Amino acid sequence: MNSVRLHNTLGRRLSELTPLEPGHVRLYTCGPTVYNVAHIGNLRTFVFEDVLRRHLLAKGYRVTQIMNLTDVDDKTIRGAQEEGVSLPEFTAKYEEAFFRDIGRLNVQPAERYPKATDHVPEMIALIETLRERGHTYESEGSVYFRIATFPDYGKLSRIDLTRTRRGERVAEDEYEKEDVKDFALWKGGKPGEPSWPSPFGAGRPGWHIECSAMSMKYLGRHFDVHTGAVDNIFPHHENEIAQSEAATGEPFVEIWLHAEHLLVEGEKMSKSKGNFYTLDDVLARRDDTAALRYLFLSVPYRRKLNFTWDALAGAAAAVDRIRSAAARIGEVAASPTAKAGAFDAKERGEKFRADFTAAMDDDLNTSEALGALFPYLREVNLATDEGSLDAAGASTALEAIRSADRVLGILPAKPEFLPAEIEAQIEARNAARKRRDFAEADRIRAALASSGILLEDGPAGTRWKKA
Repeated sequence: MNSVRLHNTLGRRLSELTPLEPGHVRLYTCGPTVYNVAHIGNLRTFVFEDVLRRHLLAKGYRVTQIMNLTDVDDKTIRGAQEEGVSLPEFTAKYEEAFFRDIGRLNVQPAERYPKATDHVPEMIALIETLRERGHTYESEGSVYFRIATFPDYGKLSRIDLTRTRRGERVAEDEYEKEDVKDFALWKGGKPGEPSWPSPFGAGRPGWHIECSAMSMKYLGRHFDVHTGAVDNIFPHHENEIAQSEAATGEPFVEIWLHAEHLLVEGEKMSKSKGNFYTLDDVLARRDDTAALRYLFLSVPYRRKLNFTWDALAGAAAAVDRIRSAAARIGEVAASPTAKAGAFDAKERGEKFRADFTAAMDDDLNTSEALGALFPYLREVNLATDEGSLDAAGASTALEAIRSADRVLGILPAKPEFLPAEIEAQIEARNAARKRRDFAEADRIRAALASSGILLEDGPAGTRWKKA
């Protein structure tokens, strides 16, 4: 089995994936902070992580994926206070929205989705270990990590350590990217905020300690891959490394992967600019989740993706070509009249699979993988037109396409069915064509098109698709 090579943010180099436990990849993906509905930039990252998971499974690895839900931090507390509801009531609706969105985008479920509020004891235990090892200090009821005690601080982000001054600290979960400060592990309790008892006094965990505690609980102190968006590199992931390795004395993660930003019409997404889109916003204008997923995959995860409505329309057309080709090949595969053909489906399918897998092995190069798919579809379509693709060859070709889609996740898992009255109209048109009443056949075809159902006539019969 050829190896998977991934661009490791730690060291800025391609690293060969060699699981610490042979055959088993332990993967931690930074999940949502459930204070708002995810925007399409967040969703692009979740789709990239899904394709990573799918590719590893296709390579034969066992995958244990953990994706956290941050349900207690500055943002969630502030949101609950502004709405005048409890923290669980506030976050529950955004958890539901998150799972609905990733479901619609055909993202496979992770093995676990641990919530921060369910793992406070593990966080307290980790902070106690850090305190015992001399990496913390207390101030005004809060506990801070002293970064001067961790000489490797900055190795992930390559942040300039000369910007920090001794004793400088920050209590906020997120702070300016150029700041380098001691960060809060435990925040002293405040009136109106959720609070837990601890050896340091009542309070709540800081954001960074949450992911360290939950990842190590389910994946061990040293695991294979940690992913997130580029925004997470500093301070979040840098602080995760510092507190985790300071607590254990071991390496924390082998490979760090980060997805680049999504732009909208060439600009950073912003509510003030009116270019901030959720999945519902996109689907209200073009109801095609597969097209959006395809658009996310059309640019490799480490490159910025520019979302435009024209690009989404182009993605929809590409998805339609894949679906139409798969449907057409499926009809030949199911046809008892398909004759033996000259097209070497086995050899061509194996070459396509090899090219597709090689692209995905190369740091999940999804654009190159898609670049291997379309020439293959053209070849198989041409063989169908020429009558050189027989039923057995069509079955082989269809399985090659499906094997790629098990990684891409674009084709529907189940065939779509039409309402009975539309099926009846298609049958009536076929009957009109048989009796050579082409005027009636054209009338029915036009009526169906006005309803959003397009018909295509070919050697294998009439196929339909949604406009």
